[in-house]
Amino acid sequence: MKARPRKLSSTIELPERSRPVTLATRSGERIPARVVERDSTSLLVAIMIQLEHPLSDSQLHDLTLEFTCAKGRVRLRGDVTIEDRDLVRISGLHPAELIQQREYYRVKAARPVQVSVGARRVLVQSYSVDVSGSGLLLAGPDLLKIGEHVEFRLTTVAGSPPITGSGKVVRADVRGHRAIAFDSISDLDRRRLIRFVFECQRAERRRGLRGEGAHGA
Repeated sequence: MKARPRKLSSTIELPERSRPVTLATRSGERIPARVVERDSTSLLVAIMIQLEHPLSDSQLHDLTLEFTCAKGRVRLRGDVTIEDRDLVRISGLHPAELIQQREYYRVKAARPVQVSVGARRVLVQSYSVDVSGSGLLLAGPDLLKIGEHVEFRLTTVAGSPPITGSGKVVRADVRGHRAIAFDSISDLDRRRLIRFVFECQRAERRRGLRGEGAHGA
């Protein structure tokens, strides 16, 4: 079923400074960027790749800023100006849309995860307890606080590039586990993660069938 646009909830906040975002043009081009400055009326974002050509006036007019939070993908519009070749300011922000995401199946999977936390971006090694297309449960560490923003690198298959993104710590349990809800992950990495989840499901199913056969014998 196709997701339905919804009015932005008052609980959705603008992306914070240093958060990855995407600038989308009407032609479908998607430009990775990062928030440099934020106030109540505008965002200044830095384009993270070298463009072959500067953005045209028509592209700026139709530009959309997108980011992902725990509730789904948020789209913002406003008055766009170029402050430098790689710096774009979006002011007079329009009410945003929230494209609600579907629920994702979660599987148990112990995989290496590196998280970057705190103002000094301290790197901490951990591992996943379970994963889904919208978040993951970490085995720790205890220093992760609820509400804290983290960046992560999840290794699903040895030898393959890690799945990267950022998220917020939304829950902790008595065992020291920390639940991370994704708020920024590329479409490509989300597809890779969902594919990994499906492969885990198939492996679980195959193990179950073998178990049933052994029991029947």
